[in-house]
Amino acid sequence: MNSSIIDPLQGDFPEVIEEYLEHGVMKCVAFNRRGTLLAAGCSNGTCVIWDFETRGIAKELRDKDCSNAITSVCWSKYGHRILVSSADKALILWDVATGKKIAQTMLEKTPLHARLHPSSPTPTLCLACPVYSAPLIVDLETGKTTVLPASVLVEGDGVSAPLRNKVPDDSSPQTPACFNMHGDLVYLGNSKGEILIIDHSNVQVRGVLPITGGAVIKNIVFSKNSRYLLTNSSDRTIRVYENLLPPKGSLKALDEISETLNDLSGAEKLKAIGCRSLALFHEFQDSVTRIHWKAPGFSGDGEWVIGGSASKGEHKIYIWDRAGHLVKILEGPKEALIDLAWHPVRPIVISVSLTGLVYIWAKDYTENWSAFAPDFKELEENEEYVEREDEFDIVPETEKVKESAVNQDEEVDILTVENDSSCSDSEASHEELSFLPAIPCPDAPEQQDKHVGNSVKLADSNNSASPLSGEAALNGHAMNHESSPIEGLDNSAAEDTNGGRVKRRRKPSEKALDMQTEMIKKPLKKAKPSGKASKPKNKSVDEDHDAPLYLEEVSDDY
Repeated sequence: MNSSIIDPLQGDFPEVIEEYLEHGVMKCVAFNRRGTLLAAGCSNGTCVIWDFETRGIAKELRDKDCSNAITSVCWSKYGHRILVSSADKALILWDVATGKKIAQTMLEKTPLHARLHPSSPTPTLCLACPVYSAPLIVDLETGKTTVLPASVLVEGDGVSAPLRNKVPDDSSPQTPACFNMHGDLVYLGNSKGEILIIDHSNVQVRGVLPITGGAVIKNIVFSKNSRYLLTNSSDRTIRVYENLLPPKGSLKALDEISETLNDLSGAEKLKAIGCRSLALFHEFQDSVTRIHWKAPGFSGDGEWVIGGSASKGEHKIYIWDRAGHLVKILEGPKEALIDLAWHPVRPIVISVSLTGLVYIWAKDYTENWSAFAPDFKELEENEEYVEREDEFDIVPETEKVKESAVNQDEEVDILTVENDSSCSDSEASHEELSFLPAIPCPDAPEQQDKHVGNSVKLADSNNSASPLSGEAALNGHAMNHESSPIEGLDNSAAEDTNGGRVKRRRKPSEKALDMQTEMIKKPLKKAKPSGKASKPKNKSVDEDHDAPLYLEEVSDDY
């Protein structure tokens, strides 16, 4: 998909609720790398994948043994796999195309947050953040878990040692952590108000950066291009740090920094390395209401910072630019907000409410025809057009505009997906899963039973009034049992060849039959009945079942 031709006039951030998605009670959402598929975790243990272009359900992943709520969902880099964490302490890895379960691992505590390794096309390593416990590196194939240090302890000789599998302060339900762009480092925020830079392959803390005030860190998120790091603290402040390490070769850069600080040791050296790795860029907060923030993050291009209000009964989304200016407050329904996600490419925000609905926020488009045609002029009222003197003159062939050199016979490729500048990298040669075939959803069995029951009740009610027979019984229409269809005059007009409504036919009286016999015996003339035999003007035949059938006129062709 070429984002430049989706809508050349769209803005940078959303403004209004465009529509909402409903499927059970959804708890968390995540986009794939291109934003074509949206995964949502539900309270019944189901992971639903929506086709975001058509707003239809493309796949539903469910394990019969898992019925607890989903706490987080995460896509692999190229969209072939999805990692789901649930409240029953399970980590489940799914194959998106086939809908089959690849691996499952049970943890000791419930994981509130889990992320796949970002650089592998088919990852098996993941980072899990259990409740009231230190983050873990989990190998989903073997089930092996490695506990990451949640803090550092300075010993008597000045050497720092990690405190493993222990959170110093239980005031925070989780210790947030995330991978960097290529997954060689893990950035962890602890309850002491410190950002730890960890080499997870060697389980070693490489740097520490204390934040201002030392408040408990509740969220930590990288931007898509790994240039900025965001933290959300208990002091109701969102902080954005600039990543001073290169996207590739971060470990090598840390080694170089460490070599220049050989005169330092222990905690001082770790803090010096942290200061050279991250630099505070800006702080965001609401100085008036001083509200707590939930599910903060970046836009797809990293130009905007987003945060949801954590107040109960309030669905507000705040949007800032990186310079710290508040540019928009989106106010939704009177429902608490529990999760947010910004579309990777387009100015669209997805918010999840406490009731389980997913709201889609988009731009509020207004028609501006002058933007399409520079010479277009909008008129307040009709005006008489006066043509120019040379407007309809014949233009010589030499003055005509040359036709563009376009090959009309060239075949147009509609299958190849172009590489997006925001998604492409040196490893983009790997085949990516961007779309799934839509599967029609049949009616629910209870809904079908309801339709069948209604039709049976209708037939039973008709049977109680009068018996049905033949085609009328199949069509659900009752017929008068005492009357029967007649053959003869205008019989063709009373038939319904399409099997629809069956018209009622009445038996003519003896007088009408005598009149038919006389008309046939006489020469071809027009015969009119007397005044007594005329049809009543204000009374139709259908209104009186006992009224005889009168003949107004017999045509010459009869």
